[in-house]
Amino acid sequence: MTDDPTRVLRARWLGRVAYREAAVLQRAIHERSNDDYLLLLEHPHVYTLGSRASAEHIRFADPAEVGAELVLADRGGDVTYHGPGQLVGYPIVSLAEWRAGQRDVVAYVRSLEQVLIDALGDLGVVAARSAGYPGVWVDTPRGEEKIAAIGVRVARGRTRHGFALNVDTDLSMFDHIVPCGIADRGVTSLRALLGDKCPTMREVADRVVARFASQLSITSVERSDVVWRVPNDDADLAPFSRAAAAGEVPVRLVARLNEAGVHTDPTPSRERPSWMRVKAKMGAEFVDLKRLVRDLDLNTVCEEAGCPNIYECWSQRTATFMILGERCTRACGFCLVDTRKPEPVDHDEPRRVAAAVARMGLEHVVITCVARDDLADGGASVFADTVAAIRAAAPGTVVELLISDCRGEADSLAAIFAARPDVLNHNLETVARLQRAARPSAGYARSLAVLARAKDAGLVTKSGLILGLGETDDEVHAALRDLAAVGVDIVTIGQYLRPTGHHLPVARWWTPEEFAAVGELARSLGFSHVESGPLVRSSYHARDAAGGAAVAVAVGATRLPEAVR
Repeated sequence: MTDDPTRVLRARWLGRVAYREAAVLQRAIHERSNDDYLLLLEHPHVYTLGSRASAEHIRFADPAEVGAELVLADRGGDVTYHGPGQLVGYPIVSLAEWRAGQRDVVAYVRSLEQVLIDALGDLGVVAARSAGYPGVWVDTPRGEEKIAAIGVRVARGRTRHGFALNVDTDLSMFDHIVPCGIADRGVTSLRALLGDKCPTMREVADRVVARFASQLSITSVERSDVVWRVPNDDADLAPFSRAAAAGEVPVRLVARLNEAGVHTDPTPSRERPSWMRVKAKMGAEFVDLKRLVRDLDLNTVCEEAGCPNIYECWSQRTATFMILGERCTRACGFCLVDTRKPEPVDHDEPRRVAAAVARMGLEHVVITCVARDDLADGGASVFADTVAAIRAAAPGTVVELLISDCRGEADSLAAIFAARPDVLNHNLETVARLQRAARPSAGYARSLAVLARAKDAGLVTKSGLILGLGETDDEVHAALRDLAAVGVDIVTIGQYLRPTGHHLPVARWWTPEEFAAVGELARSLGFSHVESGPLVRSSYHARDAAGGAAVAVAVGATRLPEAVR
């Protein structure tokens, strides 16, 4: 491969990601982006079956018996295992033509092997190829053992799948299969070889990224990582405690900020720049909608989240209703919504929302929700019922859904997508490094996968970022590129406002000029519509965004507004 000074490797450490979600994310980037990506992550316990897998190589009747999933993979090879302590790499890169439109897949596999051989050498381990056997091998007292497996797929000149390097892996999980169909050779790990001198996952990943870029002659690397965790610190994804004394910031929230490298003053500040001040304009439209919301016992995120644009949006006959109650099962570090135990689902709520939409003659309505992890489907059925009710009561209204991740459950998300909203919005909220501090029960890769699934379903997709939590300019650019890479159509970018002293502090006030610049960058990435400004929120100018995106995007069976059909 030749040197290309303009070529950039977008390397991402994504933490622990379910295999199916990573597969969705891979396919989206493969199909919708021409950028070179290297996704690095761990999987929960999973066995994957390649195209040449044999049932005889599986030594269990039910994967649940051994605490794992069993998944079909559209790669070559036999059966293998992925799990915690294993560095999984998914390169999504464009290969040069070998001859007449063909790519040399064998040469690519050899290059991956060399990447791992060189990286292991940097870490003090002598590794090599083994004649007749793909992967990377080391000599041990038991003979040659595999330390890294490789399985790839190349389509339209771009790669998917990749490698799995055993760092500190539970090797007993390989006893339940014949790894890669090779019965007479064992499997090892860096921990087994080096003992207490085993490098950390981060150290291994750093060497792999450097060697991968070198092997592909890429001189520029854009790195963006979720927070690195200490070994065996499985999740600790519980929301931060709100039990702190008045004026104190919860200890867990401070710890997560420090973990992410944010060390701003956590004490509340009432000082806001002049451009963040909004005058209340309570015209007739605003007052009428407010009265109707009360009469029908409905919730709006406009009020619950203290949105500064409520006067403008309501006066323009655009509103955001919050369904599934007003109590959330998550406690995101930036959100004001109530986090007490949720009340039972109100199954009449969809009808009342539809009645409000019809009575007010809303041209564009946004339906969002509190997260309801206590419900089997995450509230998906209520979303679908609400869309159906609005379609019946106000068929001319454009319907936008702003959804939670439904814990990444494919069936729940499919039920929402089947309702065919005009716009499907799911917010990434912040950059990779700050995800755990801002949204401890969510995930960067999961949110990208949700948006990718929505795009796969033929929907107009939308996402948003809030700035001012401690992110860098480069991290914002990386997040926008990731959203573009999975096919997001509309993006909103606005300033974070701290609701209370129990929430994340404002680390930076982005100026209007800085918002204008990041908005221009977003437009250059190909988004159909961009809203970027200090007061921008997810639903800001939602009607204009939906119309613009609908004109610009071919959406198959998606229901479009009358004006652009």
